Amino acid sequence: MTHRRKSTLLKGRNKVVAYVTPLLAVLLLVWFLPREGKFAYLYEEGRPWRYSQLIAPYDFTVYKTEAEMLAEKDSVKKNFTPYYRLDTVKRNEQIGLMLKNAYTTPGVNNADLALLRELLLQAYAGGVIDGETYNNLWTKNCKQIVVLDGARETVRPIAELETPESAYKKLVMYNTNGVSDAFMKKYQLENYLIGNLEADTDRTSVELQRALAISDSSTRVQTGQLIVNRGQIVTAQHVKVLDSMKRESERRLDPLEGYWVILLGQFVFIAIVIALFYYYLRLFRRDYLCSPHHLLLAYSLITLFPLVTYLMVDHQFSNVYLLPFAMIAIFIRVFLDSRTAFVAMVISAVLSSLVLYTAYDFLLLQIVVAMVAIYSLRELTERSQIMKTAALVTITGLLVNYAYSFAQGIEFQALDLQRIIYICLSGLLLLFAYPLMYIIEKVFGFTSSVTLVELTNINHPILRRMSKEAQGTFNHSMQVANLAAEVADKIGAKPQLVRTGALYHDIGKISNPAFFTENQSGVNPHDQLTEIESAQIITAHVTDGLKLAEKHHLPQEIRNFITTHHGAGMAKYFYIQHVNKYPSDEEDKALFSYPGPNPFTREQAVLMMCDAVEAASRSLKEYTEESIANLVNKIIDGQLADGHFKECPITFKDIADAKQVLIDSLKTIYHTRISYPELNGKPQEPVAKSRQGLFGGGLPGTWRRQP
Repeated sequence: MTHRRKSTLLKGRNKVVAYVTPLLAVLLLVWFLPREGKFAYLYEEGRPWRYSQLIAPYDFTVYKTEAEMLAEKDSVKKNFTPYYRLDTVKRNEQIGLMLKNAYTTPGVNNADLALLRELLLQAYAGGVIDGETYNNLWTKNCKQIVVLDGARETVRPIAELETPESAYKKLVMYNTNGVSDAFMKKYQLENYLIGNLEADTDRTSVELQRALAISDSSTRVQTGQLIVNRGQIVTAQHVKVLDSMKRESERRLDPLEGYWVILLGQFVFIAIVIALFYYYLRLFRRDYLCSPHHLLLAYSLITLFPLVTYLMVDHQFSNVYLLPFAMIAIFIRVFLDSRTAFVAMVISAVLSSLVLYTAYDFLLLQIVVAMVAIYSLRELTERSQIMKTAALVTITGLLVNYAYSFAQGIEFQALDLQRIIYICLSGLLLLFAYPLMYIIEKVFGFTSSVTLVELTNINHPILRRMSKEAQGTFNHSMQVANLAAEVADKIGAKPQLVRTGALYHDIGKISNPAFFTENQSGVNPHDQLTEIESAQIITAHVTDGLKLAEKHHLPQEIRNFITTHHGAGMAKYFYIQHVNKYPSDEEDKALFSYPGPNPFTREQAVLMMCDAVEAASRSLKEYTEESIANLVNKIIDGQLADGHFKECPITFKDIADAKQVLIDSLKTIYHTRISYPELNGKPQEPVAKSRQGLFGGGLPGTWRRQP
């Protein structure tokens, strides 16, 4: 497979990862986002409201409490008017029975019978209720009843109802026919007065249920209306409104009451937030879009903490302030950069706040601690830095919490003690960032600054072996590491990375140390070889170095320095010798070329420049400012002309700064020293040790190269 085809496939794979990763993040977050409507507030009547100011997020009805509903129903039952039906059949039966019995009475006539009938009709005109039922109505404090006479309904106060006894007395006293009491007793008229008002239980039950079906709502809260302030004592009315808000939130998540609308809203919101991070990368960090492990790390951290937050809220487990969100800023700062760390932290906090009712103070806290974590961890090289960062994050979190609470008018005794405890525990959990960093390195293929520092230890097996078997190469690597670190620091690259890469860039020379001039001591084995054979041995130190790097499990970033420090250049010394010796031959340049590729990061370009300049500087016959400057410019301009930096994001200003740093550094390395003067015609006296300085007391003399 050609390099171009391989590069095309890699770009295609990177594009797939760049689009699929955010999509998977969106789907995963939407899947785990709670939709059960669990209320996130804990409140109790008579206790301070410990959350931030609560504003109604939507319109909702304030429902009556259970006690209010029971009281209203009891009131309805107490004041309910029962229904009674006027039974005319019983009245007619009693009238017929009376007439039948009166007809057999001696001396009766038709006029008496007609009078008796008229009297009973008058007594039954408003209905008669039996005494027991009448007493029960009074006992229940019933004020009135509804009398049903066919389709007609008449409300009758209890005081106006007649029992058989009262109806007879009223008939005796107020009959309009002037009938005497003796006449009524003669025909035993009181025996034909019975209750003809019968309780209509069916109608009464229907009407009672209808009356009990009272509305369970009292008032309505509008969107944006203040419900309760932070620190305010929760009253019974607050509890009533909060219970209603909880009930409304659960109703809204009913599949028949808008579940799909809420699901769509959640999906769109999360998709927008994730898309913002993607477009941030496109605008400011396009190189990350071409790096799958950068994308996977960023989206994994952005997604992980919201997922844990969703699960904690969904299962009502502990408190989200326990989560060490500052880890996002720490890890992305260490493995990517500060700006991306801050943006990722904000994105993750926004996604997490979607399920929180205290979103504002949560976001405020996380944004501030993110900035503190980033500023306090510029370059992680020691374990103590994590402890300092954790302490600063904890202290800042507590200060922000206190300050925000006091700014909202919360008194000290009303502060949420649990939140303070969780913030402190979150700071302790940040200490686990150090061991977790090793896991991230292995999973995502990164190399932290801590690992780079560990690799610079000269007791590493490879470096120790190189110092014994190829001491000249070892000294060269140390010198290049120092030069490269200075240049990287000047142009804003990563000094620790390039320093470590420089130490290992020539480890392949361990395989054949004698074939490299810095390790030779008078005998040059190339004298016995052809130029092609010599070139093959020289260029092979790149592939030999990769084999050693794989054997000792060096990180990929360090291996890249091994493959790119010569780029796709040539072993020009042997190529020129071969061309001069055989001018008529057209030899394949690939036989004299390094495997490449050319540098594709600024750090790799810095190493290429420093490696070539340091090696060439050893061949100078005199070390003057002019000769050093000419050498540096010639080598770096040649690399630039050969196109070694075309695939590298290094600028002309960076190259100019690098040249100047190299010139200044080489002048310092190869600085001249003065020679000691001698007394003419007198034996030289030893100079007192106490008077000997760096330059032998600083006396002027002739210049020579430092040994």
